[in-house]
Amino acid sequence: MRANVNQMISEETPDEEVLLTSLRAGEWDEFCGQDEIKEALQIGTHAALERGEALDHTLFYGPPGLGKTTLSHLIAKEMNANIKVTSGTVLTKSGDLAAILTSLEPRDVLFIDEIHRLPKVVEETLYSAMEDYALDLVIGKGPAAKTVRIDLPPFTLVGATTKFGALTGPFRDRFGLTYRLTYYPAEKLQAIVRRAGQKLQIALDAQSALRIARRGRGTPRIALKLLKRVRDFAQVKHDGAITPEITDQALDLLRVDKLGLTEADRFLLQTMVSKFDGGPVGLTTLAAATSEDESTIEEVIEPYLIQIGFIQKTPKGRVATAGAIAHLRQSRE
Repeated sequence: MRANVNQMISEETPDEEVLLTSLRAGEWDEFCGQDEIKEALQIGTHAALERGEALDHTLFYGPPGLGKTTLSHLIAKEMNANIKVTSGTVLTKSGDLAAILTSLEPRDVLFIDEIHRLPKVVEETLYSAMEDYALDLVIGKGPAAKTVRIDLPPFTLVGATTKFGALTGPFRDRFGLTYRLTYYPAEKLQAIVRRAGQKLQIALDAQSALRIARRGRGTPRIALKLLKRVRDFAQVKHDGAITPEITDQALDLLRVDKLGLTEADRFLLQTMVSKFDGGPVGLTTLAAATSEDESTIEEVIEPYLIQIGFIQKTPKGRVATAGAIAHLRQSRE
């Protein structure tokens, strides 16, 4: 059960990808949250349009599921341009990048998700493309090799990453605009859930939307997944209408508590408290005690627990805080 619930929050199935795409904000007014970033982007795109230029290359970083892809689509729409979407895991060779860049029209947007995973050779190919709107390609090998320069139309590269520090300094410096996306407060998530309910034609009251939002871990993607599961529960177990009581029943069935903690989260905290007196405990030891992979703990489970102050990292290892202990006690009662 732990693995399944954890997977629900960290990964998307094809059906969920379609759901999230259909619920994506299509206008600036529909995008809730990240208000300062949204305003800065609206000003930047408006100014670029007035000058007849492409928007400066833009980098978004922060936890997954906060709207980086949605913002890139809104930029393209505001610029009256096309958007091409790819990923750092897909662009394995310079030729892959060249094929995309040479197909761009003036002011088009190229969105690269997980941009920190670009191979070094592809990243370096982007340097001249970003600075000079030109593509330098090496034709041939050995003494007969020669460099060919291909001019590119002015375009906007939008990069998204969850690991800002993994980008090299020279690469980061080539982005004219850099924004850090943060977790959403419950009232913003509530607005997102209610708007999604309208698009899905779900009878959803404000209190039910708020309960989903509070368990959404500050992340729209997670809140929308929970909404989908509450909808399914209401459809099968009731008449389809979602009430606060039905919302609680559905999320309790998924073992997602009132702070959005999954069974995997609670199991990790409980292990730290019961087996290691709250810590400090090292990552390797914790992984062995919970039968979880170290990367799963570090990249999937731990970030939110650190964000809400339930785990502290110290030089000697992880420590469960007093707040975590109190929450575990309340969960058992």
